[in-house]
Amino acid sequence: MIDYSGSFRLTPTQKSYLGKQLDKVSRSFAILIPYIEPPLRHYLAVAYLLCRVADNIEDCGQPNPWKQARFTAFVDLLQEPRRAPGQLAAWEKDAWPGLSQEERQIMGVAHGLTLWQIYAMIPDHAQAVIRQWVGVMVAGMSKLSDPDEQPCFVQRKGIDILETEQDYNEYCYYVAGTVGALASELVVQQYELGVDVSAILRLRADSCGRSLQKTNIVKDFVEDVTRGVCYLPDVWLRIADYAPLELRGATLAWKERIISDVLHDLRDAADYTLALPHHVVGYRRASLLCLFPAYHTLLSAAQRQETLFTPAHQIKISRSTLAQCISDSDKVLLDDEAIRRYCTTMESKIYAGIGRFHQNALTCATVAWSGWRASLFTTTCRRRRPARRNPPFPLSIASKIIASLT
Repeated sequence: MIDYSGSFRLTPTQKSYLGKQLDKVSRSFAILIPYIEPPLRHYLAVAYLLCRVADNIEDCGQPNPWKQARFTAFVDLLQEPRRAPGQLAAWEKDAWPGLSQEERQIMGVAHGLTLWQIYAMIPDHAQAVIRQWVGVMVAGMSKLSDPDEQPCFVQRKGIDILETEQDYNEYCYYVAGTVGALASELVVQQYELGVDVSAILRLRADSCGRSLQKTNIVKDFVEDVTRGVCYLPDVWLRIADYAPLELRGATLAWKERIISDVLHDLRDAADYTLALPHHVVGYRRASLLCLFPAYHTLLSAAQRQETLFTPAHQIKISRSTLAQCISDSDKVLLDDEAIRRYCTTMESKIYAGIGRFHQNALTCATVAWSGWRASLFTTTCRRRRPARRNPPFPLSIASKIIASLT
């Protein structure tokens, strides 16, 4: 691993700040990120928190012109973070309806300035990556309230819905695919990954982020509809006669279509993870701990397909299942073939769960992880130095992740 950190050295107070802020917005992310090697872990922590600041602007219940002005100021701060004291002082005077107290706090000086100070310390090459991809995310978010821009929303039965499948994928790209691209570029920089591996990561980063976002969209469907928004596209809901919007369920074929679309992107996410050389061990583990729970969430949906898109819609995985994901990720971490088998087996279980298992689905998944891509992974790994033996995932950390579930 190449040390690109240069003069980037965080104080214990600054490290503690990042940990506490991450714990407020994502306990699972806060627990997993220490297993990513520094300085990448700190770059990703800062980038994630900056994305949450952008989320706060978008989620705030202010009118669109107000949001656009704050997005512009936010992008200016990405260019000139040393202007943060004045900008945060101005934001403290604003009303932020719809945000929690903790979300409002990071928009002000007392709780937000340290974030921008750490961001300013990040070396230029890494800061440029963060600035680029957070900027792309913000550009996408700024379009959400503009009816003349994509992704477009329409209203059906009093609920705002993404209009087309393209809008659905574009929305997921802006809010999650950009994060995958950001992380990939930082990984390529830190580890000086070769051209072949870098190409796969860049190609699959969008689908990797999208697959996790789409998994959450299925998981949180009822919660989202209850607050007046649906991220599944209108063109799909029309086929179901909008029954899911009224929580009246849907046909088995329609449910299979929704789940199959997520599985398509999850295959790319698996390819992404397999492309990571074995010595990129911390980020590889983090990728598996995103991928495996996503598969189990879809399996939970498939096994409860009778209640999907009804008031009884509940597909959150259990603590014991998450514990199994952690254990499984440790067992297969450096075994590419085992990871492929795990993913194809999970996909076959998901199709079996919805009662529409097709051998074609398993064949498709198997082919997707064979051929030239499997050869490329093998060739790439052979060119790399032998991976060091990685210790098991600590029980104390696993317990904290499981305890973070409600």
